[in-house]
Amino acid sequence: MKRLSFLKRLGFLVLSAGLAFGVSASPISAPHSIALWRVVRGLCMTDMKVSGHPAPCLEVNPAGYAVLRDPQARTEILLVPTTRLIGIESPELQVPGEDVGMAINSAFGRSQDQLHIHVDCVLPDVKAALAAHAGEIGATWTPLSFALAGKYYRALRLDGDALAERDPFKLLAQGSPKARADMARQTLAVVGVRSNDGRPGFILLAATGDTPGNPDGAGEALLDHSCAVLEDSPVQAAANP
Repeated sequence: MKRLSFLKRLGFLVLSAGLAFGVSASPISAPHSIALWRVVRGLCMTDMKVSGHPAPCLEVNPAGYAVLRDPQARTEILLVPTTRLIGIESPELQVPGEDVGMAINSAFGRSQDQLHIHVDCVLPDVKAALAAHAGEIGATWTPLSFALAGKYYRALRLDGDALAERDPFKLLAQGSPKARADMARQTLAVVGVRSNDGRPGFILLAATGDTPGNPDGAGEALLDHSCAVLEDSPVQAAANP
């Protein structure tokens, strides 16, 4: 239960981004690609209204999001808006609105046409590589000279312990005319970091997926769904005395 509480708290990291989840028209989609939307809208929200319990979701928040566990993963949770948004290319995302990361896959790296943010532990190798090359990552988007989980990303460093009004979706679109012109091909990840002098911050990572099934379109690959780092953490130790 402590692990579950820990992971649910990670989901609230997204709220600090100030993301505006607006209402979107529902497009025609293949049935399997809207399964996630059907779970959130048809089950979680209905159960919440009827019984006060949002099963099978962990939580449905009036702010406009649902939290649920990925049934195919050990530790991953999904944060899903309760209004219909297809994915990273949804135009509503462009309006005002250390071991943990969030990822939004591109249209080519996802299976569900309902915007969802993957929240989980970061792969230890990814965390180590970002720390080792911290000097290469600054306040403007820069192509990394090293690979993360076998793929190359563009990176941007943001200082501070909260994203506040610095919306990652808008920063991605504003940082590249190519990205802004074709957001469907973009994948975005946010990783919490801490500098050598102890200052907290975030690293935004972006890449472009060009073809269906292209791993470059799935920033989720940077996340560790086994959450190995958690095994050695005080949270896990307390859960398994």
